[in-house]
This record gives sequence, structure tokens and C-alpha cells, in this order.
Amino acid sequence: MTLEALAKEIFQIVGPATNIIKAENCMTRLRLELKDQTTSMLQKLKSLDGILGIHENGIELQIILGPGRATTVTTYFKALLQEQEKNEESGESSLDNPSRASWGCLTAHMPIGDGKALQENIKKRNSTPTKLLLKRVANIFISLIPAFIACGLVTGILNIVLKTFPELAVSPLASLLALMGGSVFFAMNILVGVNAAKEFGGSPMLGGTLAAIISHPGLAAISFEGFELAPGRGGIIAVLLVAIFAAWLEKKLHQVIPEILDLFLTPLLVLLTAGFVAIFLLQPFGGILSAAIGDAASVSIEKGGIITGFILGSLWLPMVMLGVHQAMTPIHAELLSRYGVTILLPVLAMAGAGQVGAAIAVYCKSKNAFLKKTIVSALPIGALGVGEPLIYGVTLPLGRPFIGACIGGGCGGAVQAAFMVGASAMGISGIPLAAVTNNITIYLSGLFTAYIVGFLATWSIGFQDPQENST
Repeated sequence: MTLEALAKEIFQIVGPATNIIKAENCMTRLRLELKDQTTSMLQKLKSLDGILGIHENGIELQIILGPGRATTVTTYFKALLQEQEKNEESGESSLDNPSRASWGCLTAHMPIGDGKALQENIKKRNSTPTKLLLKRVANIFISLIPAFIACGLVTGILNIVLKTFPELAVSPLASLLALMGGSVFFAMNILVGVNAAKEFGGSPMLGGTLAAIISHPGLAAISFEGFELAPGRGGIIAVLLVAIFAAWLEKKLHQVIPEILDLFLTPLLVLLTAGFVAIFLLQPFGGILSAAIGDAASVSIEKGGIITGFILGSLWLPMVMLGVHQAMTPIHAELLSRYGVTILLPVLAMAGAGQVGAAIAVYCKSKNAFLKKTIVSALPIGALGVGEPLIYGVTLPLGRPFIGACIGGGCGGAVQAAFMVGASAMGISGIPLAAVTNNITIYLSGLFTAYIVGFLATWSIGFQDPQENST
């Protein structure tokens, strides 16, 4: 099935357009918010060739497709969505629209209210205020991940080259590449301000402008009765706070300011009010939180060592399954902004390495041809840091190998924590992450430790090999 055909199949199952509230994608998933979804809908999606798994995160339905494929399928999906919306505006009937007709066939045999009941059940189980807030905060950084990957790889590769050929450090090309590698950190506050304001319903450019104000170097020359202003105080945390506050204030002002004055008065009041609140309140408070996060991460790894590394590495996969892993995204960004590296990412990345070792053990012990074929196709991208195919296609359905993977991830995480390995990017994992770490040899040692322990743990624990006819 081509990716365009896959997008059409997905659209026919989850459509029509009126049922789709939002359609976006991250690096590996098509993320949909639907008015109504049913058990039959989920089963049909899972049966499609090309879908690696389905994950329900609150009201969001995540269709796992893999890197590259997710972006392409989403592009085709959005085109179909826009086309049907235009057809509905022009009065086209469902008989003329294959997607709408398919939806009618799909829902004709479903009990009335089945979708609503399922949706309410999902909301009660997963749509807690904390999870929804974490999801919104994580969304702010998803679109920045390609920039972190690109800049991190430029910096990492440049560092490797300069260690091998130190005489190149004085060359203009090396200076230019170093500038390119650090550019995401130079602009990160503004980019986060834009995305945060957009995510919380404010004007993106106002969010970016406020981020620029609290990051402006000129603040260092200003003092109010002994209160020294500092550019960038509070880092990413302060930017998030001011952008969220400005979005809230802007929505409130839109409600009370007369329409004739709204265009001029609202942005002015938002800029002045949020600007002063940010500088005198949110920046100092953000500084306290930023320091606490940085110190907590550093001290927990430094003092806890292998114990902390094992706990974090072994619990990361369950955290992903529970949907609370999104809390780490702004923490990684804060650590990158504060120190230039995140010492948590190499530890957490070991969970994926444990999956690889566990999957190899399953391949060696299993006699199920379909399962072996799934493992062979998923292992290469698993080694490159994309773990969804192995999680949803191999270890999680089998149960015990998932535990083996967690044990492997914990042991790999212990190695990373013992040597406090840091990474200068986020959004990548597996073997590619080695290029952006500050100790490639130790990182790879931890990676292979996770492979080996994940393999041995899964081999020892064992699993029930599925019958051929069950696939």
C-alpha cells in the first residue's frame, strides 16, 4: 500500500471531516482528535498494513507510522480533509463522497451511542488535567525537535572532527559550523515563546516578542532601586510562564475591550502588562524553578549514580505507556538551555536499547514466522532509536519481553549515569545519539550493555510463543 493509499484508508475509517477536530503529526505518529471513536474503528485501524500501532492518549488518537512516513501520510490526510470540507461547503451529498459513504457503512452496524460511551471512558481514564497540561507543554517543543537534531548533529560531528584534527579549529569553516550548531540555542527562547502562545490560544508573535524582551542583552544595563535585571533569567521556564500568562490575558482582554479598539489596545496592554509581570515576577520565579530543575537533575545523577540511572532507565518504557513521559520534554529543553547538554536523555535512551536486545532474544527463541518477520523489519529502526514497532509489535503484546527490555534499559541507564554522559540535542536516540554525546565511548558501552542485558533477561524470563494461526 502506498502512503497516499494508507492516508485514504485511515481517512475513510475515522471520517467524515465533521468527525475530525484536529489532525497533526510528530516525528513518528499521526495525531488525531475525534468527536467520536468506536472500538470497531480502532480494530480497523490496527488491521491496516503500514500502521505499527495505536495509542490512545486522552482524547487524542495516535496512529504510529514511523519516521518520515508520519509526515507524508499526514500531508495526504490533511489534503483529503480539506477537500471534503470544501465539498461539504458546496453542498455535495454523501452519495458523491466515498469517504462519507464509507463512514455510513462503518457506523451502520454499530450500536447507537457506542462511540460516545467509548470516548467518555477514554476521557475519564486519561484526560486528567495534569496529562492534558503535559501534552500541551510537550506540543510546544515537538516542532523544534528537527532543529535540535540538526544543530546537535552538526555540533557533535564537528567535535569529533576537531578532536581528530585539532588544527582545523582556527579555520573559518569550523567557526561557521560551530555557529550553525549553536544557533538553536541562540533563538530557542523566541521559538518557544511563539509556540507556547500559539498552543495556549494567544498571538504567536506577541509570545515571541515577550520572549525576546526577557532575553534581550540590554536588560543587563538596567537597574530599579537595586533590583538588577538579567537577560535570560529563568531560561525556558520563564518563557513558558510569560507566554502562557500573555495568552490568558489576551483572551480576557478580547472579551472586554470594544471591537473598534481591540486591534490597537489589546496587544499594547498585553505587551506592557505581561512584560512588567515577566521581568519583576515571572523571571525571578522562573529562575528559582529553573535552578531547582537543573540542580535536581544534576544531583540525582551525580549522587544517585548507577541506582538513579537504573531506576530511570527501567521505568522509562512504563512512563511512555502511561503518557507521563511528556513531562521530560521541557526539562530536556531547560537543561540544554542551562548547561548545553541534557544528562537525562542518554539515560532514558537506554530503554529503547533494551527493547532491541529483548527483540533479538524473541527472534532467536520464537518459531512464529510472522513474529520473526516483524522483528527483522523493526530491528534496524529500533537500533536507530525508533522503538514503537518493537514496543507495539513485539515486546508489549508478549508481556515478559517488555519486562526484559525494562531490565536492559535500567542496566544501560546505570552505565550512562555512572559517567554522567550528556547529549547536546533531543529528539534522537539509539545509535545516532552517540554523535551528540560528550563521551561517545561510554555512551556506546551503555548502549551495548542494554542490548546484552535486555537479551539475557528476556531469554531467562521466557515468553509464550504465539501460534502461527494467531497472527
